[in-house]
Amino acid sequence: MGYVSSMRFQPVPDYHMHTPRCHHAGGTVLEYAEAAIAAGLKEIGMSDHSPMPRGYMDDWRMGPEELHSYLTEVEQVRDKLAKKLRLRVGIEADFRPGSEAGMKRLLALYDWDYVMGSVHYIGDWDFDNPAKLAHWDEVGVEEVYCAYFDLVGKSAQSGMFDIIGHPDLIKKFGYRPPADSERVLQAEEAMLQAVKKAGVALEISSAGLRKPVGEIYPHPRIVARAAELGIPFAYGSDAHGPDAVGHGMNECLELLESCGVKEVCSFKARKRTMQPIRRAAMKA
Repeated sequence: MGYVSSMRFQPVPDYHMHTPRCHHAGGTVLEYAEAAIAAGLKEIGMSDHSPMPRGYMDDWRMGPEELHSYLTEVEQVRDKLAKKLRLRVGIEADFRPGSEAGMKRLLALYDWDYVMGSVHYIGDWDFDNPAKLAHWDEVGVEEVYCAYFDLVGKSAQSGMFDIIGHPDLIKKFGYRPPADSERVLQAEEAMLQAVKKAGVALEISSAGLRKPVGEIYPHPRIVARAAELGIPFAYGSDAHGPDAVGHGMNECLELLESCGVKEVCSFKARKRTMQPIRRAAMKA
């Protein structure tokens, strides 16, 4: 198992995990849950890629006909392991302008514990798809970053989501604007103000550590500013296999702590509570 056993912190909930229904993950829900228990986690959440409304589908998410089996599998494991693990039922839902009405209808079909909203598209371009990497050479990086952060802000304002997933996913392949780009810094700030006004949480995700960018999502600058604004955080590994459950938790909690964040989110029935970030007791 890839999880680091020598935790410097007491484990916190890991709310970002996928199943093979998204066509780019492996492992059963039971295997994810057993990996979490072995790693000492007390709470996790499954959040596979949701179906999309007609006209917005792609080949890296579950189809509408698979939603029932997804929910059934998660519920069965939740009930089976209830004495050992709190397993929350979540979903990762894309924000794409024009699809809001259909997505709201889909989200109304189930009593979720939480809904994670993510931006994977700018227009029709799924910018984090390795198969679409060449398009980066045809666009202006500053313009793309500004468009991305505008969409993330709008996703928060949509009222559909409890957590905003990997808030600067746009950096996944290492394409970056100039560090002093005033336009991008203003776009970041506008995004954070929208998140703050909406009262939703940001995900701090270790997934970027496993990607070409080699960095936590979001950037430490964004984490620090969000902390100043009092925006809460939820942790996610974005695990696409049981071996990634809890990956990078130490690094994410270290970053939060360094920015003065003292607690992280927990969800049940779309109600947010907070639990403290605590250092693990040192063994003699």
